[in-house]
Amino acid sequence: MARTFTLGLVGLIALSSAISMVHAHEEQKPFNAGNDKLATDDATYQLAEFKATSIKAPFLEQFATNWSDRWTASEATKESNAEGEVFSYVGKWSVEEPSVYPGLKNDLGLVAKSAAAHHAISASLPEVVDNKDKTLVVQYEVKAQDGLECGGAYMKLLTESPQGIKFKEFSNDTPYTIMFGPDKCGATDKVHFIFRHKNPITGVHEEKHLQSAPLSKLSKRTTLYTLIVNPNQTFEIKVNGESAASGSLLENFQPPVNPAKEIDDTSDTKPANWVEEARIPDAKATKPEDWDEEAPATILDEKAIKPADWLEGEAAEIPDPEAVKPEDWDDEEDGDWVPVSIPNPKCERNGCGPWVRPRISNPAYKGKWSAPLIDNPNYKGVWAPRKIPNPGFFEDLSPANFEKIGAVGFEIWTMQKDILFDNIYIGHSVADAESLAAETWEIKYKAEKEQEELANPIPKSKEDDSKADESLVQFMMRQFREFTAMAIEDPMQAMTAYPLVVSCLAGAVGVSFGLMLIIVGLMHGDPESQQLRAAAKAKKTDAATADDKAEDVSKVDTDKEGDEEFKEEPVVRKRAIAAASSSNK
Repeated sequence: MARTFTLGLVGLIALSSAISMVHAHEEQKPFNAGNDKLATDDATYQLAEFKATSIKAPFLEQFATNWSDRWTASEATKESNAEGEVFSYVGKWSVEEPSVYPGLKNDLGLVAKSAAAHHAISASLPEVVDNKDKTLVVQYEVKAQDGLECGGAYMKLLTESPQGIKFKEFSNDTPYTIMFGPDKCGATDKVHFIFRHKNPITGVHEEKHLQSAPLSKLSKRTTLYTLIVNPNQTFEIKVNGESAASGSLLENFQPPVNPAKEIDDTSDTKPANWVEEARIPDAKATKPEDWDEEAPATILDEKAIKPADWLEGEAAEIPDPEAVKPEDWDDEEDGDWVPVSIPNPKCERNGCGPWVRPRISNPAYKGKWSAPLIDNPNYKGVWAPRKIPNPGFFEDLSPANFEKIGAVGFEIWTMQKDILFDNIYIGHSVADAESLAAETWEIKYKAEKEQEELANPIPKSKEDDSKADESLVQFMMRQFREFTAMAIEDPMQAMTAYPLVVSCLAGAVGVSFGLMLIIVGLMHGDPESQQLRAAAKAKKTDAATADDKAEDVSKVDTDKEGDEEFKEEPVVRKRAIAAASSSNK
């Protein structure tokens, strides 16, 4: 009986373990939107503290202290002669923390505060940057806190001048060496890379624009823009640390740095007898006698037969039988009322009205005859003027030796306000620029992304919502249905995909078998024990008898057996729990 009871106990423990697994699964369900929001709030807003970098460069600006001593807002007025437009750089500037998705505590940036305004501000470089035979690295951050539908956020590296740079007069006319950064308006959405190149013959500067410029990818999160120009005349543009464009200063800009060696001779003219037609009609060809130009393109299909169910007497449309004359209809003023027409329901499956043969292509149709084309024996090719040496030719194989840079500035027009600029690096070290990005942009970008995802959670599907809201019983019912459907096709795959169902089934089988053994044990105990109990009931006196002694001995043995069972029970339980845990895994 003890063994029977122990087996039953094992079954109960197995079922208990399976139910515990289901509860654990229920507890591990994803948080709902509210809980997830709270959890994200706690994590997102534990922002790291801004720390000024120890990196050194010809120019490195983090707007940490005394920014107004270094930066000067323009007071210039710009006049457009073509349209008669006059405007001033009235856009306000401020240095402040981000108001949208802050990434670091106490992290300040330069902010263009005015909407629909022209902004201009600039700062002198502590040391003039001469890029001759060096690598030039320009890097900075842009954060469009109010979005950017139309406006620029590019930066200009101003050309050093013997006369000095007049910062309060900084405008679009101020000479610059490089213009780099995002610009977005209407169909325009790109990262500019423009450099000004001086013609060594004429002394005139010409802007060289990058062809196939990359997309700006501006957003309310901080976007990192990096320009690298190498001494071998190659360049690379990175957006958020990933390469977005690359190429050569000598090949990927328009107009090209170096003019062509030869140009067309403008005095040359095409000869009067020059023939450019490569093919001409064959003058010897004649129209065939059987060519019928009057044959129609289509003819009636004589093989067509009117369908047997065609309703020739039915109209394709009939008055709407459900139409009702409006109560306010006045026949004298509005005329006779006629119900609207609707498609004849009798014609839904059958054709209605007079039947007409369909038309088909005419196999005899050839159209207007024309002579076939042949190669022109007098063809000389497409005429082009002869080439002559270009008197303005020069060859500059090192355009990366840019003109010296003496200042940096933002000269922009934007419809949106609160565009933030930060962590400006101008120097010669790619490694230092990457280290600065790791100290600043990488940390704040991660925090900004978490906040944006919190503010704009991805909507769950209806199926996911229903699964999140279902009760434990509904969850298990769904699991059993899906297990059964899969088991019909692939039992092993079903057992692997639904371990909870397998555990519950194993537990149910175990408890059923255990309960059965317990009941059988109780009903059919040991024969010797049953005889002793019967003898005890038959006693008439309290005097000790041989049977009484036997019963006492039996009780002692039973107690010992119980003690042994008690001692073994923890071992059985441990094994049962281990078995259940193994099933769970």
